[in-house]
Amino acid sequence: MPTATGAAVYDGDLRLVTKREAGELFQSGEVLVAHAAFVAGRLGLDAMRQVYDLLELFVFVRPCQPCVPSALGVARALRIEVPEGPGGIAKTMHAAAQQLLGEISFLPESVKSALRPMTLTLMKAGWRWAPIVLDIIGTSDLQKAPLAGFEVWRTLSEWEDEPAPAKPSSQPVTPQEARARLSQLVGLTGEERQEQRAYVDAASYAFAPRERSGAPKIALVEAGTGIGKTLGYLAPASIWAEKNGPGLWISTYTRNLQRQIVSEISRLFPDPSERDEKAVVRKGRENYLCLLNFEEAMKRAAFTPSQRTVALALVARWVSATPDGDISGSGFPAFLASQMSLREITDRRGECIYGACPHYRVCFIEKIVRRARKAEIVVANHALVIANAAQDWQGPDQTNDVPGDVPLPAPAQNDAENERRVRYVFDEGHHLFDAADSGFAAAVSGTEMADLRRWIRGPEGRMRSRSRGLEDRLSELVQGNEDAEKALNEAVSAASVLAAEGWAARLGAPHGPGEVFLANIYQHVRARSEDKDAFYTQETDIYPLTDEVSDAARELAIGLRRLATPLLKLAGALRKKLNDEAKDLDPYQRGRLEAARRGLEWRGHIVLPAWISMLEALETGEVNDEFVDWFEIARDDGRGQDVGLERRWVDPTIPLASEVLGNAHGALITSATLRDAGLGEDDWQSAEVRTGALHLPEPPKRASFGSPFDYGQNSRVFVIKDVERRDTEQLAAAYRELFLASGGGALGLFTAVRMLKGVAQRIAAPLAEKGLTLYAQHIDKLDTGALVDLFRSEENSCLLGTDALRDGVDVPGRSLRLVVFDKVPWPKPTILHKARRARFGRSYDDLLTRLKLKQAFGRLIRGAEDKGCFVILESATPSRLLSAFPPETPVKRCGLAEAIREIREFLAPAQ
Repeated sequence: MPTATGAAVYDGDLRLVTKREAGELFQSGEVLVAHAAFVAGRLGLDAMRQVYDLLELFVFVRPCQPCVPSALGVARALRIEVPEGPGGIAKTMHAAAQQLLGEISFLPESVKSALRPMTLTLMKAGWRWAPIVLDIIGTSDLQKAPLAGFEVWRTLSEWEDEPAPAKPSSQPVTPQEARARLSQLVGLTGEERQEQRAYVDAASYAFAPRERSGAPKIALVEAGTGIGKTLGYLAPASIWAEKNGPGLWISTYTRNLQRQIVSEISRLFPDPSERDEKAVVRKGRENYLCLLNFEEAMKRAAFTPSQRTVALALVARWVSATPDGDISGSGFPAFLASQMSLREITDRRGECIYGACPHYRVCFIEKIVRRARKAEIVVANHALVIANAAQDWQGPDQTNDVPGDVPLPAPAQNDAENERRVRYVFDEGHHLFDAADSGFAAAVSGTEMADLRRWIRGPEGRMRSRSRGLEDRLSELVQGNEDAEKALNEAVSAASVLAAEGWAARLGAPHGPGEVFLANIYQHVRARSEDKDAFYTQETDIYPLTDEVSDAARELAIGLRRLATPLLKLAGALRKKLNDEAKDLDPYQRGRLEAARRGLEWRGHIVLPAWISMLEALETGEVNDEFVDWFEIARDDGRGQDVGLERRWVDPTIPLASEVLGNAHGALITSATLRDAGLGEDDWQSAEVRTGALHLPEPPKRASFGSPFDYGQNSRVFVIKDVERRDTEQLAAAYRELFLASGGGALGLFTAVRMLKGVAQRIAAPLAEKGLTLYAQHIDKLDTGALVDLFRSEENSCLLGTDALRDGVDVPGRSLRLVVFDKVPWPKPTILHKARRARFGRSYDDLLTRLKLKQAFGRLIRGAEDKGCFVILESATPSRLLSAFPPETPVKRCGLAEAIREIREFLAPAQ
């Protein structure tokens, strides 16, 4: 146990305890653990006490250093060798604590001075490490101010204004140049393969000069696992960026791939300072810490010290070391999400006040935006690319000329930032359809209305928040302008039509037209839904429409029109001020005016007209054939999330093509799973339909390169014939025995959360008895990224997750050698899917299912030496779906016992 002298003592005794005894020890607080919330969850404890948490000490001493959230992860980060045997981890944890406490002694005096008042506050909050840390750093010159030691924003460097970069040129990239760059990137230590060189040639087409407006150069390139496509597209992309200047965006769907690309970019720019200047990772605002929200949260915590204070203090330590403020990055201690809501320290609801913020000049988001404007390469994600493309809309000069029945994306959390996007590389291009589906959606829902109301009116009632409504943000900017002041007051008053914070608790007694509308939708869905237990999201068709819903929709539409008018008048006043007073406005005033103007016009010209159109269509029944509408009660794991009227494009690649691809000069869309193999090797229709290339005037260039891996020798597929997958006991037994047969390194995928939980409860203990750790999404108190990190770091662990987890797993080597699906991952029979199947044909279900199977199988073999088995626990798996797997992969339909024997033999480690 840690001692008051700063030492950590391990006496060598090892005693196994029962789960009950472990819980009692944990509740005493006199234990050393790694991730207290995770351990408490495993012990079945709801209330978590302060204990000696090794992860917290690690973050305190080494803020922003990446670390897998486990004892083994800390040991590896500290380069401590873990002794073999059952007591190895316990002994290692004590050694790690001793090393970390020792490192505090050697911190510079300036750092110790800053830590003293923070540690004193932490001691009041009950942090177990605080007395030990104070013994080491001393308690002299302590300040009594509540925020002393937490005001880390004072130590951050300020950004400076710079001129806008020049417009991108159109110099071409030749295949010869790209191949030469590939050789440079691969270097002496890598192997340049023939398929990779051919990939480079095909990718180079996307960087040719555009020949006519609206007709970008599009390359669809499918590359099997092992081709080396990241370096393959970085070769021509980096040359284009050097020749033509800012304007290249590389977009992914998952964060894991973003990190991988950044790692490969280091080959281009080995010098870190040069890399920081020329390559920037861009994410949505919700991924970055908001200093103003953090200050507000810190003030509340400092006056009422608690366990949440500890979490915020560790975030403060991270802020002092982070280069970019990215809370989704590898250096952020994501395990803190189990102790506090990360939403309270980010800007997720468009509440940024820009130049009016006291932290504006040190804002992480502003720094990233400015770096991205001049960077040669920007690494982003599909959602941000789509949101920014929509935000590039400037608004009409006089009146609303946007058709009300055409929903553009819901506004991104940032206003448009004018970053130039001329060339795109869409890696994980098979996800463009899904990203566009989310990005180009519209919803008249409780969450959307409450967010808009808060944006206009700020916090109401007893709510305490730093967020400010329009009146607080704009009153000084429109002071003296009678028309603008009148419009501001009218907008604040008219916002009462919208549902307010806490609307979900008032569905039985709603306040105002917005909440009345939601209450009637809720009754409509509950009355007509087949899912009586209401555990999952419920949805229903709109018609036949009840009189109550129709009347409520009419009243809400009238109120929204009354709201849109003053918003647009106010936007017009700000536009006029920007023009009339251009010579007198300083950069901060101009920034605030421009941000407010854009926000007002977006909501007044795009969001509200779309909502009004959707509401009016309820009564008329006239909905554009390109859209599908429905009522929905959204739930997550049995908890209510939202209620509303939803609208989606039947084919979301139509706006993707017009708003994103059509405005670019060129785009490379690449993936290992662009095409549906079930339609034949020469059929590219599925790829063109799913990426939007079908809607562009110039046909894309197509190329496909198979994987160099020997799937016939290194992989197996089993379809199990004798397991009743609807029986939780049988299903759990199958997972247990399959995981034991592989010796771990197993990923179990489920289509239903409840089945996942049922299996996890039944197999965790038997696996643990055999030395296999089981991690489970929706059970363990860790985010998905942390679970995958844990799974990756332990060769013989097992991981259970929903079908959505399959794309977030990138685990090379033996850490992933078995994938098990509980059933064929058919698409859910939703109202939206029904409309798309009618549009794209009866084979649409097969296409989506084969792509899911192909993507999941692709997780198994990530290197030439990898071996893996893929299992589907559904006897009725159609043979036509098996074309999702490489043709040389052996596929066998058999009983569970036979599969277990073959898997054990096939995956046995080489002697």
